[in-house]
Amino acid sequence: MLIDATTGVIVQGITGHHGSFHTSLMLKYGTKIVAGVTPGKGGMTAHGVPVFNSVKQAMDIKTTDGQTARWSIIFVPAAHALSASLEALEAGLNLVIITENIPVHDTLKIFHEARRKNLLVIGPNCPGIIVPGESKIGIMPGEIFAPGKLGVLSRSGTLTYEIVSHLTQDGVGQSTVIGIGGDMISGLNYNEGLELFEKDNNTDSILLIGEIGGDAEERAADFIKDNVTKPVFAFLAGRTAPEGKTMGHAGAIISGLTGTYISKKNALENAGVKIADFPHEVSGLISENRN
Repeated sequence: MLIDATTGVIVQGITGHHGSFHTSLMLKYGTKIVAGVTPGKGGMTAHGVPVFNSVKQAMDIKTTDGQTARWSIIFVPAAHALSASLEALEAGLNLVIITENIPVHDTLKIFHEARRKNLLVIGPNCPGIIVPGESKIGIMPGEIFAPGKLGVLSRSGTLTYEIVSHLTQDGVGQSTVIGIGGDMISGLNYNEGLELFEKDNNTDSILLIGEIGGDAEERAADFIKDNVTKPVFAFLAGRTAPEGKTMGHAGAIISGLTGTYISKKNALENAGVKIADFPHEVSGLISENRN
């Protein structure tokens, strides 16, 4: 849908601990990483990938089929994430931002520039995107995913891993899995992801993995009513959380009558979404109710 086995990727922060570690795993999965960027480390290699001082220099490198990179994945520290992201956007790259704790004002500047250039941002503070058997741009454990027809959108990385593991074990494969991140504001959101999956011929049903806090699920419910014809399923974390409980994600803030488990559940069910009570029940719910 957004990436495939031919998609070229640049890794910003490739020589850092996390960037280097996950570059190795992405390469093993088959991701076409064409270059890395770390200012001051130009001329080095990391796992066989050439390293450059700037994105502009890295853009001269092409994939084996002659394509330039289309995506950059950001592993740089939060203090430098804005400049790294703007540099990639200036080069015309879509972004996956793994970095967490980016100041909100910096995130807003990134999103504004991305919209101005009609480019996508996934994240920040997210696990990335994977098309099972094709490519992954992120930190997801690739071995738990399997090709199939279920599109997945999630606010939680660890919940994604748990639920997808059950899905794969039960024979429910995935078309594309996108971790949109758990921050107060995110790039690609539920509604945009739902629109992409609705148009995707490789997707026949959609799973939302949400949590208490914020109103993203309520807004998704409104969007589903008017725009989505494919079956939609959901799991919501926080069903048993005490009233007023603050969850771990920055976006998990309950405000007024929105953001609670009940408000999200009611909104989604009113939109025709079927909801599982426990992570291990998701695959069975989907198998029983697919068209």
